[in-house]
Amino acid sequence: LTADAGFGELRTALLQNAMIIAGVVTLVQMFSIGPVGGKVPIVMGTSSGFLGVLNNTVAACGGGILAYGAIMGACIVGGIFESVLGAFLKPLRKFFPSVVTGCVVMAIGLSLIPVGINYLCGGSGTNDYGSIQNLFLGMVVLIVTLALKHFTNPKGILSTASILIGILVGYAVAIIMTMVLPHTGTAVLEDGSTVSYTYSWVVNFQQVKDASWFALPGIAGFGKLAEVKPVFRVEAILPVAIMFIVTTVETVGDICACVESGMDREATDSELSGGIICDGLGSSFAAALGVLPNTSFAQNVGIISMTKIVNRMALSCGAIFLILCGLCPKIAAFVSIMPQSVLGGAAVMMFASILVSGIQLITKEPITSREITIVSVALGLGYGLGSTAGATSELPYYIQLIFGGSGIVPAAILAIVLNIVIPREKEA
Repeated sequence: LTADAGFGELRTALLQNAMIIAGVVTLVQMFSIGPVGGKVPIVMGTSSGFLGVLNNTVAACGGGILAYGAIMGACIVGGIFESVLGAFLKPLRKFFPSVVTGCVVMAIGLSLIPVGINYLCGGSGTNDYGSIQNLFLGMVVLIVTLALKHFTNPKGILSTASILIGILVGYAVAIIMTMVLPHTGTAVLEDGSTVSYTYSWVVNFQQVKDASWFALPGIAGFGKLAEVKPVFRVEAILPVAIMFIVTTVETVGDICACVESGMDREATDSELSGGIICDGLGSSFAAALGVLPNTSFAQNVGIISMTKIVNRMALSCGAIFLILCGLCPKIAAFVSIMPQSVLGGAAVMMFASILVSGIQLITKEPITSREITIVSVALGLGYGLGSTAGATSELPYYIQLIFGGSGIVPAAILAIVLNIVIPREKEA
């Protein structure tokens, strides 16, 4: 659905809905409505983990707006399926001891570290990827964050808000750089010709000027989203349902990491069950409004582990801000034009802290040769196989859906299987 194909206004409406839904589902996750929501400080948002599967689904359904409708129908069914899994999670909890959840959390952290580096370098695919200017902006954010975090009063606002202040300082530096430095560079193409491009760190306020002050969300099949009509096709539902199983495993890891790093305890059955139900029904709700699945964001777990702020009232301010961004496109535009390298300065540290949370989970109990074997095989073979490009290219299609593109799922599956198969060592 590209702007060039005449879907510019539709894309804007979908982005608006995505932010509103993220805010609403986050509030439900934190405060719960009956069994929906784990009452945990997990931030929800549109998942990028489905993109690989959805690209194949688009090809199978012929592409265009009709394929997008098939995706929405599949996500409605898949979300309900995940919520059913969440309702029956308690009898399955025994398969998720700390060594298993720790492996999943470590895999999540490992998968996000390259994402943070890509942000720091200016964003994947940019012509000035890894430029001095991008790295400089990222380092400004990182240095300010570290200085405020560890050289001010640990209980003061400067320390607890160090990440936010660091990002704001980096944003301000990027605006100053935009005012005093050249905006464009040239790149040499394969045929020897040159092309001009705008540096990725340049802050362009034109998008803010063009955005309106207020806009109401739309519903799929009506008004602004009249072209997006959910349809239910088996070739779309099956692969998406498999991905919702994958999402369930990732959500378990996110909640365990959040509770462990922020509250210094293990997640309860009700927290995991409610969190997964919210994950599923939130995704179905998102699809009804034309938006891709809304799942737990591992990126925000890193913020929890760094700041130790788990107060739901404080975190709900972020959810309300997301809703305001959806209702006021001008605010959303101001946030969206922030250079990725500014975000990357904070992301490299936040994402790596998720890995540390996984290590803390595993080391809560004495480490024996059994635990070492489970962690080594799960991460070495499972994560390595799933995260290495082309490693699963010769396997059947549905195996590739589960294992390819992300090391999180194969690492989780191997950890669960090995935990069941390998006998526990007898106490002397």
